[in-house]
Amino acid sequence: MELTEPTVWSTDRLELGEGLRWVDGRLVLVDLLAGRLLETDGDAPTALRELRRLDVPLGAVAPVTGRPGDWLAAAGTGITLLTATDGPRPVADLVGDAPEPTRMNDAVADPHGRFWAGSMTYAAVPGGGTLFRLGPDAEPVPAVTGLTIPNGPVFDATGTTMYLADTPRGEIDRFTVDAETGALRGREPFVRISSADGGPDGMTVDAAGHLWVALWGGSAVRRYRPDGTLDREIRLPAKQPAGICLGGPDLRRLFVGTARVGLDTPGPADGALLAVDVEVPGLPAAGATAPAS
Repeated sequence: MELTEPTVWSTDRLELGEGLRWVDGRLVLVDLLAGRLLETDGDAPTALRELRRLDVPLGAVAPVTGRPGDWLAAAGTGITLLTATDGPRPVADLVGDAPEPTRMNDAVADPHGRFWAGSMTYAAVPGGGTLFRLGPDAEPVPAVTGLTIPNGPVFDATGTTMYLADTPRGEIDRFTVDAETGALRGREPFVRISSADGGPDGMTVDAAGHLWVALWGGSAVRRYRPDGTLDREIRLPAKQPAGICLGGPDLRRLFVGTARVGLDTPGPADGALLAVDVEVPGLPAAGATAPAS
């Protein structure tokens, strides 16, 4: 089936639909504040299936390379390994001792197997957020500090360019990534979005190197060219698009997770998973290297 307009993909309505990934032929996403890891098919609309339920917020997951059914997760105040056979295994507590109540937010694996996870304070204190990097056989390190609500990061196909959003500030910055070490350099402004248009939230890079951005509060997703100019905007029937990815059999189906949280009178599509087909396919989801035991 061809989707020429944004279509509601499931009867489920999520509190905060985030962390979308196309993994092993299905869509994986989280209901962040509810701590739920979910999946669904990409061929036809169907109900979401629950894979895991945690008693802490679940920001996003990445598949663990070579270990089907295992996930590295940004959850609660740190990073957790979700295994196919056992309960959650803590890997690192990153913000449990922060001066303000803080939780993990968006996260992703880069093409070199590193896991990147952002944190934010519950009160969205300016400067209270951090992007952490967890490399193979290494301790997590703060990679970018002084953020408010980090979303992303996302990477190009080579893993040498990273985009990172700070939602309340309307900022998307671009970094150069050292392929060997993961060290960041050359931070530069990529796009600045007016608060009247919404805040940049979830993002994904397509096969042409263009950046797709969900606009929280803006009822839209946008595609930006590598030079930062706007290429396309798709209006959505939900006010708060949050997570976004390209999937489906040919990676041309744009999936958008939306949120009902904070809305006094949610509309019929608020909190829904949406889908629309686009011309340029996405990139395969990267896997994370398993943390050392």
